[in-house]
Amino acid sequence: MLTAFGKELRKLRIMAGELLRDMAAKLDVTASYLSAVETGKRQIPNGWVNKISDLYGLTPEEKSALQKAADASALSVKLDLNGLTDRRRQTAVLFAREFSDMDDEKLESIRKLLTEGDD
Repeated sequence: MLTAFGKELRKLRIMAGELLRDMAAKLDVTASYLSAVETGKRQIPNGWVNKISDLYGLTPEEKSALQKAADASALSVKLDLNGLTDRRRQTAVLFAREFSDMDDEKLESIRKLLTEGDD
């Protein structure tokens, strides 16, 4: 089953008249690796949204849609805490620890706070 990111990549390939192996070659990966990313069996590599955007000349709106699809398809999130203050590290770790137990109301409240001004 394709992830949201996989669906966006398939649309790009169809619009470009390419096969999976063509896109894989452009991304310097095997077709099987690209397929695994599209189906959520492998993590989306860092920098792929920018790389794909550049390779396919995406508009800012198309790039944003691809980023949202990548976010929706993420298997995990890795944070680099190196060089951060103790307070920032503690906050990140606390959020990660409590995340799975938060109710929808609390998550929505945090999401709104983090996306203020994005509209």
